[in-house]
Amino acid sequence: MAETAKVRTVCGYCGTGCGLVLEVENNQIVKIRGDKEAPVNKGQTCVKGAFAYKYVHAPNRLKHPLIRKGGTLVQSTWDEAYDFIAKRLTNIKEKHGSDAISMFACARTTNESNYITQKFMRTAIGSNHIDGCNRT
Repeated sequence: MAETAKVRTVCGYCGTGCGLVLEVENNQIVKIRGDKEAPVNKGQTCVKGAFAYKYVHAPNRLKHPLIRKGGTLVQSTWDEAYDFIAKRLTNIKEKHGSDAISMFACARTTNESNYITQKFMRTAIGSNHIDGCNRT
């Protein structure tokens, strides 16, 4: 019988930062419970935090970046994907101006990630066109 390891972590489903305890067997998450010592949630979890972990080990989960070439998505390296993104953003900005670029931030990330997202848009891109589902 496999030994169950308990791993303390922070939930990634929203920016709240609830503490979780993962039960892991054979490098697979088998159960999640709220961390009673976490000051944010004191052991409580929402439905997603407690049960939506099967995607981590899903066989059809994307594990590599994909770039569309000739109408087909092709696996690429991270460096190739980042270069592609940087060139496309630069081309759009040069051709249509910085206001032609917008970004949608995510409520499922941390405040720090949302901060750097808006900082990138305003500083590097030069656009205030940023929105997110966490504003309502």
